[in-house]
Amino acid sequence: MINRKLLAVGLCLLALFDTAQPSFADAARIKDIASLQAGRDNQLIGYGLIVGLQGTGDSLRSSPFTEQSMRAMLQNLGISTQGGQSSAKNTAAVMVTANLPPFASPGSRMDVTVSSLGDATSLRGGTLVMTSLSGADGQIYSVAQGSVIVSGFSAQGQAASVTEGVTTAGRVPNGAIIERELPSKFKDAVNLVLQLRNPDFSTSVRIADVVNRYAGQRYGAPIAESRDSQEVVIQKPKSADLTRLMADIENLVVDTDTPAKVVVNERTGTVVIGADVKISRVAVSYGTLTVQVTESPQIIQPEAFSDGETAVQPQTDISVMKSGSNVAILNGPDLRTLVAGLNSIGVKPDGIIAILQGIKSAGALQAELVIQ
Repeated sequence: MINRKLLAVGLCLLALFDTAQPSFADAARIKDIASLQAGRDNQLIGYGLIVGLQGTGDSLRSSPFTEQSMRAMLQNLGISTQGGQSSAKNTAAVMVTANLPPFASPGSRMDVTVSSLGDATSLRGGTLVMTSLSGADGQIYSVAQGSVIVSGFSAQGQAASVTEGVTTAGRVPNGAIIERELPSKFKDAVNLVLQLRNPDFSTSVRIADVVNRYAGQRYGAPIAESRDSQEVVIQKPKSADLTRLMADIENLVVDTDTPAKVVVNERTGTVVIGADVKISRVAVSYGTLTVQVTESPQIIQPEAFSDGETAVQPQTDISVMKSGSNVAILNGPDLRTLVAGLNSIGVKPDGIIAILQGIKSAGALQAELVIQ
């Protein structure tokens, strides 16, 4: 009897504890929902040559810039190219792109992407020769070189060919060495600017509140301010180290909030419905109309020993079929009910797209409809 009473008291306390605690179903760390403005990437670009291809490179007649680049490279290496013309197809001109990571120091490495400029059919097995990568300011920040990794492949014969993936683009893992660091220093900043990856006023205000609660306990004063739906500015306390401050702030947990959205991709038939999407009570009827036209021409032969000619008499058969004419009532107060209501109609994804567009036009979809 005593054990039953203790069990009942324990269950009541557990229920009270569960109701008192906030729900963290949509909670996330600040580092997962926001990025540091001073810690953004910088794009680099360069022009280079890939050598060592097995006859799948640029044809020098169709891509004259490839031949010019080859001659310039050989001349820089002290090799004279006057009076000769090459017809080999083992070289390809490429554009080299990369993202310079934030706070990158000289000597560290990063991946680069190469993309063909000419009429090369495949970059598989090639090697990127030394290529300088420049930023938007024209300064050289990195130098890339190395073997190219291509995920796709291509095989062809005289009457057939097979291609999977893209063979004219690839990557050079850790192929670039950073030679110059960015002029700005993280330690020189007087504040931290957090940029939300999904702008939202509610989430921005909650981030500021969470940071201020932390700062009130640690420094005795609020330090965060929500400027708009995307930016939260954090002032650096005088006694704080900026790196440690950012490390403490980025691990704080915030309850995120997002507007209700329905994302539709008509090309692939993909439908993504957010958790807060609701549909007012509405009746939906979806019917598929199929019209099939069949041509069955008949050959009419003339009688024997007559002057008639063979003729073709056209014959067309048209059939009309209609299915799925049931009427369903949709009332989606939550995501589970909405999906169950759409599945009860028994339509394919393209039909669901049409239904959602119709519900939005009727004013019953309480969400933003994004069509891609």
